[in-house]
Amino acid sequence: MQIDKQKLIAYYADAPEDISLDDIDLDSIPRHVSIIMDGNGRWATRRGLDRAKGHVAGVDSLREAVTTSVRLGFDVLSAYAFSTEKWKRPKLEVDLLMSLFAKTLIAELPLFHQENVRLQLFGDLEALPEETYRVFMRGLEETADHDGMTFALAVNYGSRAEIVRAAAQIAREVQAGMLSPDDITQDVFSSHLYTAGLPDPDLLIRTSGELRLSNYFLYQLAYTELYITDTLWPDFTRWEMLRAIRSFQGRSRRFGGV
Repeated sequence: MQIDKQKLIAYYADAPEDISLDDIDLDSIPRHVSIIMDGNGRWATRRGLDRAKGHVAGVDSLREAVTTSVRLGFDVLSAYAFSTEKWKRPKLEVDLLMSLFAKTLIAELPLFHQENVRLQLFGDLEALPEETYRVFMRGLEETADHDGMTFALAVNYGSRAEIVRAAAQIAREVQAGMLSPDDITQDVFSSHLYTAGLPDPDLLIRTSGELRLSNYFLYQLAYTELYITDTLWPDFTRWEMLRAIRSFQGRSRRFGGV
């Protein structure tokens, strides 16, 4: 996606001492950056607040991440918002998250329109509460014609379930005579994933210092560069994004070659 350098320079004014826009090669910006947003609960607990306050604070970071990604010219920003395993959390917290998803999406639609952002969703959406599902469908419909950055949100998503779903779809096509087993390639398999049509992530950012993938994009992350930061998600800012990109640009991506 093309970068508006004037907007970018204004957006990144007043840089802290350890990072600035001058540290970044704007010709080597990753196409697809994905984020495992982690640490909302710990952020709140450390401040003596209810965990719910951490999730609310995390919304501000996500809004800034979307704007930052547009300014930096990403083609895709994806984020892990709610895993299939999170249904095990206390019902009050789950209900709050579902309500927050709906309220946040409605509130952020003007930003999506202003920045020409197209919304995409990954996961088993039909299992979501009716109001949350309805709002998500509205967001998809209202941004379908936008041709700027894609913002892809993984909600009720689990990578193992995604892979099993893809395998089952392919098996049904083989059974129906639509596909031969010999025709099953990596491209065919990828076309049955939620991420079909999108490039695999170039960079995965995980906040809060945890060193695991948490059942996220297990197929898509085969050659993705990983960036782990101890920063909790509500404290993740545009400057943290620059630090992640600087780290990414300092690496040599060989994809198995020499």
